Order: sequence, then structure tokens, then C-alpha cells
Amino acid sequence: TLQVKAGDTFTVKDCLYGLLLKSANEVANGLAEHVSGSVSAFADKMNEKAASLGCTHTHFANPNGLNNANHFTTAHDMALIASEVYQKEQFRKIMDTLEYRIGVTNLTQEERVFQQNHKMLWSENAYYYEYCTGGKTGYTDQAMTTLVTMADNGEMELAGGIPFDFGGTQQ
Repeated sequence: TLQVKAGDTFTVKDCLYGLLLKSANEVANGLAEHVSGSVSAFADKMNEKAASLGCTHTHFANPNGLNNANHFTTAHDMALIASEVYQKEQFRKIMDTLEYRIGVTNLTQEERVFQQNHKMLWSENAYYYEYCTGGKTGYTDQAMTTLVTMADNGEMELAGGIPFDFGGTQQ
């Protein structure tokens, strides 16, 4: 979390970095409400978009990825979603960022600094992969580790992931 206080004001850019690098669930909810008016309305849009991408085993119940019996996907569907996101330059830039700083806000006078959790992007890490261009890590007690990763070696672009089922069973 980014220690967001009620009434704190952020740019959408800062929110996207907080969401994709820090997994700031409160930011996911705030963006959903900003875009669609409510968390549930945004989840409906997520489901429509997933279906339009050809996802056949995905259902989103919220924008933050927290446990819900109606929230699940597969590695194949995650790859379809990641491939779509990968086409957007701003998201490629965010996913490849190792560290980001949110400056002072209207309610917080301290800079917030957070780092990318994807170990394949850090050259000093044993899991480093030189062709990894980004991705999104996740973890909940029920789903455990989740991951979607993109790689590009100049000849081929790949996207793949570890599926999640936030209802607590493996798919």
C-alpha cells in the first residue's frame, strides 16, 4: 500500500505506477471509482474487455485482485491480457521501471519511494532475465504467488503468466 489518506490527491500517472509496481489496492479502487463510478462497474468493464480479447476462463470481481470466489483466470487468458497491455507504450515504460517516486501531495509532505517487485528485471538478482521487459507480480494468502511477464529478444515477443483463482483453489 502507498499509505493513502482519505482526500489525498494523486495524478493518474502516479496512481498507475503505484498500482503496477506497488500493488496498491487502495489505488486500484480509487482509479476504478474515478473511471467507472464504482468498483463493481469497473469490474464489469474489465470482464467486457477480457471477453473482447478472447479470454474464456476469466472473471474479475474487483480491480485490485484481492480474494473473491468470483475472481479467477488462466495462464492463457493472462497472456492475452498482457499482450494487449504490452502494445501500450506507457504501460511498457511503467512495467520496466525499477524505482518510482511520488512527490509530496496535498496531505503527505514526504516523498513516497517504491520499487519494482519483479525479480527478473533486476540485473543483480539470481532470477534476472536479460530479455524480460516487464510484468506484474502479485500475492495473496489464498492465491499465493501470481505473475505475468513479458519478454522481447528482438525477434520474438512473449507474454505468459501463472494463473490465479482468488476463491482459493488452483485452476
